[in-house]
Amino acid sequence: MSALKLAIVGGGSTYTPELIDGFARLRDTLPIGELVLIDPAADRLELIAGLARRIFAKQGHTATVTTSVDVTAGVQGADAVLLQLRVGGQAARNEDETWPLDCGCVGQETTGAGGLAKALRTVPVVLDIAEQVRRANPDAWIVDFTNPVGIVTRALQTAGHKAVGLCNVAIGFQRKFAAHLGVDPELIRLDHVGLNHLTWERGVTLLDAPGAATGREVLPDLLAGHGEEIAADLHLPLPVVRRLGVVPSYYLRYFYQHDQVVAELKEKGSRAAEVAAIEKQLLEMYADPALDTKPELLGKRGGAFYSEAAVQLIAALLGTGGQKSVQVVNTRNDGILPFLPDDAVVEVPAEVDATGVRPLPQRPVEPLYAGLIANVTAYEHLALEAALKGGRDRVFDALLAHPLIGQIELADQLTDRLIAHNRQHLGWA
Repeated sequence: MSALKLAIVGGGSTYTPELIDGFARLRDTLPIGELVLIDPAADRLELIAGLARRIFAKQGHTATVTTSVDVTAGVQGADAVLLQLRVGGQAARNEDETWPLDCGCVGQETTGAGGLAKALRTVPVVLDIAEQVRRANPDAWIVDFTNPVGIVTRALQTAGHKAVGLCNVAIGFQRKFAAHLGVDPELIRLDHVGLNHLTWERGVTLLDAPGAATGREVLPDLLAGHGEEIAADLHLPLPVVRRLGVVPSYYLRYFYQHDQVVAELKEKGSRAAEVAAIEKQLLEMYADPALDTKPELLGKRGGAFYSEAAVQLIAALLGTGGQKSVQVVNTRNDGILPFLPDDAVVEVPAEVDATGVRPLPQRPVEPLYAGLIANVTAYEHLALEAALKGGRDRVFDALLAHPLIGQIELADQLTDRLIAHNRQHLGWA
């Protein structure tokens, strides 16, 4: 197969060198001939592109790195287009993480009222970019990393785009479980079910060989032998994790210990402020013409293992990874979880190859998890309606439906604050 052309919309992100490093290290899996970084911030774009070229050169990768401030020009001829943008930047994220706290609600960029604000800002922008991709290059796959991934992917798929969503939670668990067991990560397969940022590991299979259909269940062993470390990573009580017999995503803490998290967030300040300080340092480091590797500081930026997950997914979609592979993705439900609408986007293992993405059948989901999944799916439907059509009433409905809000007076207060803090990004406001 000839070398591939990939485009990254949001290529000026300080996170991009993490992807570049993965592309360079895993070039046998994903042979890239050209990488286009697309971003309206031209000065930052050239800074990131310079480091990307040095990383490729350092690792002996022959791909060329080009830049564009124009989406249509940048995606021409690309085999896949990666979306990793943040509308409003860290400043908007900082607001998402702070004003909900005034109402006693969690302030978080993908969960609760802050997550809705991000969806309202993001969905119209992503759909406009996707339309430009479709007009310029209708055969290209769109791989969405942009949060909230579930809602954004649902918007893309509902509009008929050739799109799939990707999150790093599953690959993070795979890597941690493999480390606990002292095995190659490729030997670990997850029984991962739910929605983006609302998932549970109901089983962990240690495969007999990479890609094998057989193996043995090791989740009870993991919880027995490494429960304290796992619970500490989740910031959840060990007795609860062991009683449930599953490993919840760390995002479940926003639901299971909401009031405690709110109290903690009021004390420690926003993650956005922390990330903004890290980004400032990273940009200063990236400007050093001698830097030709990703800095260790980038690990504190978040997104661990995203590059490996991206390489695996894109390689499978474009047919460079050999036979079909099983990967955890965000894609259309189509009956996989029968208690959800077909057009809901679920996060489950799927077979992925050059013919597309096929989510694997799931055993019945226990009521303790199914109820919350159904509730948040209803919220996501209303959130997408608000993002697509606008209007205060639709924002209110989405907030009233959210299981962390669900009260008229609280939804009213949050609606007014959300609109006030995001008016410049909401064309209808």
